[in-house]
Amino acid sequence: MPSQYKVVDSVDLKILYELDKAGRISYSELASKVGMSSPSVAERVKRMESAGIIRNFTVDIDYGALGQALEAIVRIKPRPGNLHIIKSMIIEEPRFTACDAVTGDDCFVCRLVFGEMKDLDAILEPFHEKAETNTAIIKSSPVRRRLPQIKASQLR
Repeated sequence: MPSQYKVVDSVDLKILYELDKAGRISYSELASKVGMSSPSVAERVKRMESAGIIRNFTVDIDYGALGQALEAIVRIKPRPGNLHIIKSMIIEEPRFTACDAVTGDDCFVCRLVFGEMKDLDAILEPFHEKAETNTAIIKSSPVRRRLPQIKASQLR
């Protein structure tokens, strides 16, 4: 159950930016970077976790090192009556690494990893009967995932 910790101040933001860069940073190193004691930083991190501000600590995996060297963005537009079926198909296909339900012509924008171009057809073939797909192969990711720049004065 989330706590009543609702105010995020400039110190919390510093902590969040440091954790975003290195989620496994020690409390002592984090404290040094934000100018606080380790126990104070630990307490702030725990409060932000309890409040749901920090939801997870994650890893950034090099899919190429796992034999999945190719990535694609797949836009999926289910045919009438197939929205829930397509959503289930996406959830059940483990090579989809991310999926957003969106507004506009397409209902889903997904990220997909695979080893070779021939794999792409095998992954998407089951969708073609129930949806239209549009695929773009990712060449590079100049911005992979990051926190937006937020100033304490912008917080409510």
